[in-house]
Amino acid sequence: MRPRRVVIAPQEFKGSLDAVTAASAIERGVRRVLPNVRCDQAPVADGGPGTVDTIVLAAHGRTSLARVDGPLGAPVDARWGRIDDGRTAVIEMAAAAGLTLLDSSELDPRRASTFGVGQLITHALDAGVERILIGVGGSATNDGGAGMAEALGALFLDDDGQRLPPGGAALATLARIDVSALDPRLRRVSQRVLCDVQNPLLGAEGASAIYGPQKGADAQTVAELDRALANFAAIVERHLDVRVADVPGGGAAGGLAAGLIAFCGAELQSGFDAVSDAVQLRERIAAADLVITGEGRLDRQSSYGKTTAGVASLASDAGVPCVAIAGLVDDRADAMQSLGLADVEQSAPTDMALAQAMTQAEPLLCDAAARVVQRGLS
Repeated sequence: MRPRRVVIAPQEFKGSLDAVTAASAIERGVRRVLPNVRCDQAPVADGGPGTVDTIVLAAHGRTSLARVDGPLGAPVDARWGRIDDGRTAVIEMAAAAGLTLLDSSELDPRRASTFGVGQLITHALDAGVERILIGVGGSATNDGGAGMAEALGALFLDDDGQRLPPGGAALATLARIDVSALDPRLRRVSQRVLCDVQNPLLGAEGASAIYGPQKGADAQTVAELDRALANFAAIVERHLDVRVADVPGGGAAGGLAAGLIAFCGAELQSGFDAVSDAVQLRERIAAADLVITGEGRLDRQSSYGKTTAGVASLASDAGVPCVAIAGLVDDRADAMQSLGLADVEQSAPTDMALAQAMTQAEPLLCDAAARVVQRGLS
């Protein structure tokens, strides 16, 4: 059956295309085969890069730029949004403390700080919002949110009463936390952390062990950072009476999620669920004949993520076939089976260098969309 209405719901193609651009490229490919089909673009995210633009676009909100400290202190212009007539702020930690803000040679989770995230929260508080949504994917940091809390007025002190330098490594010498000057407006604003991982703060499945290596940490540094976060968690529990060591999801963004719980009273929420609710994805899929989703790479980890897997699940619930396009596909048959997809298409030729594929990601994605739709009509 030729589809009459297609929902196009990709996430970002990391390092090459944001979700909005990816959705537009897929639509062009679809229309090459089905020029009269109704295409409904519904780009999605899971709390990482693209979350602000996706939610703000769906909710007809507005975005602003704020000059804040980047992960190593250099100033960056971070985009954040407001929806619900300005009552709700939407923030991406990656805009202030993300991996993409640093070159690979600059990555240093021992020193990287979430201070800029706290500055973004301050901008939201200054705007008089009642609610803050904070996406925590794509971090370059491993400081448990200490930098964020410091920007909001908390003091992190060593045995001599001296303030700690920024970064996760310094938390090994943390002896006392002073929250007497913590911004009082935090008590009047609800905060939700948008994340889709269940990793705790500490241990073999914790922030340092699982995500530290992609931020530049070798095995020795991972062990050092884990010990530092263990000390941080113990001091937080002693001085704030909040236990964060073993909270599922507390390890997100190098422990920023744990810090947001401890210092801001935040609650954790599925990033994909929050975004899909904001864009009314379930309802839009129910009205479709075909769903196309996508991401940069489909592999065994994709079934544990919430974006492609989440879109596929919503399509399955609605009885609508779902196909996925990825820049790279490790195992097409496994991806189809594990995610319940009707078809999978790789956009990059197998013999193309990664750097070239990323620079040509948009036309490659367009061509892939045309191929997968044409195959479905055969």
